Amino acid sequence: MKFRSKQALLSLFVAAALGGVVIADAAAAPTSAKSKKSPKAEAMFPEATREEPGIKPSAKAGKKLQKLIDVYNKDDAEQTRVLADEILALDVANEYDRSVAAQLAAQAAYNLDDIPAAKAYLKQALEIGGLDNNGHFQSMLMLAQLQLGDDELQEGLATLDRYLAESGSKKADDLALKGQALYQLERFQEAIPVLKQAIDSTPEPKDNWVQLLMAAYAESDQNDAAIALAEQLVAKNPNDKKTQVNLATIYAQADRMDKAAEVMEKLRAAGQLTEEREYRQLYVTYANMDGREKDVIAVINEGVQKGVLKQDYQTYVALAQSYYYSEQIPQAIDAWQKAAPLSKDGETYLNLARVLWQEGRVPEAKQAAQQALAKGVKKPEDARKIINLK
Repeated sequence: MKFRSKQALLSLFVAAALGGVVIADAAAAPTSAKSKKSPKAEAMFPEATREEPGIKPSAKAGKKLQKLIDVYNKDDAEQTRVLADEILALDVANEYDRSVAAQLAAQAAYNLDDIPAAKAYLKQALEIGGLDNNGHFQSMLMLAQLQLGDDELQEGLATLDRYLAESGSKKADDLALKGQALYQLERFQEAIPVLKQAIDSTPEPKDNWVQLLMAAYAESDQNDAAIALAEQLVAKNPNDKKTQVNLATIYAQADRMDKAAEVMEKLRAAGQLTEEREYRQLYVTYANMDGREKDVIAVINEGVQKGVLKQDYQTYVALAQSYYYSEQIPQAIDAWQKAAPLSKDGETYLNLARVLWQEGRVPEAKQAAQQALAKGVKKPEDARKIINLK
């Protein structure tokens, strides 16, 4: 999936078993290139292992470079790229001239939504190596963000690891970005300590970092830790429906269906179940609990009556099974009759035929068995037995 946007480069939707844990944006937009570098600017990376190159603009290309900077500051992205390309092709331009040109061209290309070009310019800037540490490492971080945003996860993580190692950055945002990259690569155990470090390194960690850590715990079967974090988020945001639904999902994944149902039922009682997936999450939770067939029926019927829950195959089958196991056979038959035409094969028609036969409704059972054969079943002989009933 793609995560790129002008406003927020990376985001994540983690699909979970019963509705999904939703994780908001985990990283800000790419670090912008700076149009001017002050020699007295505060060092952003005091623990960097790279030595400052100490290169200044060349005399022969200085005027062109200043013109480029002026155009860039006027937000003329297209002309910025034209002038930057001219400097990059100049034999008299030194490493500083060409590095700044590549850096500004990268930002201009990004602003024009030309992400491949932006990445290529950033690689040029880093290879030429004429920027000061502030510009050099900002460019490296932007490259990592763009690579990750284009689902180049291995390349993006490699660039990010290089950035963290060479810049010495321990910024929470940078660590969270690495944690997200590891999560997307399904390296959940590795993502956990990185995300914990990001969260512990700031007095006010972002909720989405905690959500991502919670999802990493869940994916690595550390359910107790996932539940603790989910409960922490709910305690912090008691009126946020998303955190409540996430908590119910984590409970369900840990086979604590009673707790999952309790959370979702409170939302239902408060009239906060407004999406199909939420009603489906609740009735599936009840369906996985012994003796809760009547609750399944109540939730499905309410969702259908409100027009929130689709009257599809999955809904009708769940309804039919719940009616059947609660000994409401006529209602079960009615639900199976609605489900069968929506099935991809004839198995549901065959189940309907069996129930109709059990109820002594032989002509209807034979008809259902014929429809089962027409749609295809794994054991056609079972359908023929019903068709051949005397």
